[in-house]
Amino acid sequence: MIVRRYGNTVQSVQPNFDSRAMTEIGFLRTGALSLTADAFLEEYERVGEQQLTAAAEGSVKDETEQQLLSSLRAQLTQLEEELGQRHLLVVESEPGRDYPKTRDRTTTLVVGGENRLHFQWTVDPPLKLGVWRRKGTA
Repeated sequence: MIVRRYGNTVQSVQPNFDSRAMTEIGFLRTGALSLTADAFLEEYERVGEQQLTAAAEGSVKDETEQQLLSSLRAQLTQLEEELGQRHLLVVESEPGRDYPKTRDRTTTLVVGGENRLHFQWTVDPPLKLGVWRRKGTA
């Protein structure tokens, strides 16, 4: 399960990665888990950290950005599956400080005597996730 802190609460979220959104790397609250921050810290302990990033290249801007976001989401899903039910992933990237953003670089290539745009997308800084587990479990 993926959770994120909102003020004084920690709530479950699901990825909402959308190339058409102002914040492409977003999360939506699900309501499956909601604890006060203090209760969360009493019940869970941090046991690790993961940083996810992605890159994609292509000749169509939106398709390339969608590939980037799909790659990031696949990494997140794989990590969540590997950790299983005993652990929580906590989104630790903070808006305004170190929140991941999609960044692009456009170059012009000459292909068959014609100018073609080539897009390179990356995620920078990486999406920081803390790995937490319930205290007293291994």
